[in-house]
Amino acid sequence: MSDQPPASTALPTPNYFELLGGEDAFRLLVDEFYAGVATDPVMRPMYPEEDLGPANERLRLFLIQYWGGPNTYSQERGHPRLRMRHAPFVIGEKERDAWLHHMRHAVDVLELSPELDKMLWDYLERAAFFMVNAEH
Repeated sequence: MSDQPPASTALPTPNYFELLGGEDAFRLLVDEFYAGVATDPVMRPMYPEEDLGPANERLRLFLIQYWGGPNTYSQERGHPRLRMRHAPFVIGEKERDAWLHHMRHAVDVLELSPELDKMLWDYLERAAFFMVNAEH
């Protein structure tokens, strides 16, 4: 008998950032999302900046970090505090549904496997419902 502990048989934890396609996939996802937001009468007024670029970068960096990529978002902006950061905006069912509409299109563009699509979509849908802070 060996004095060595048995080798671990555990599989490595998957890095969902890489499984979802890495930075390129998140760039495509967020670019597609904001292409829809740019012309949406419900969503566009929620972005006071003339250029959607800064919002695009914030969302992209947040999602990259959340899914296991570099933690640039936290380095640049601190803790995400999503509810607090969205508190100044009135987010009701109409806004949530518009957000989900554009995000669904963006996720579809990625052409993920059914399992990865479901995993990503479930998170995005929960996040959208979590952000609702008003009744219309």
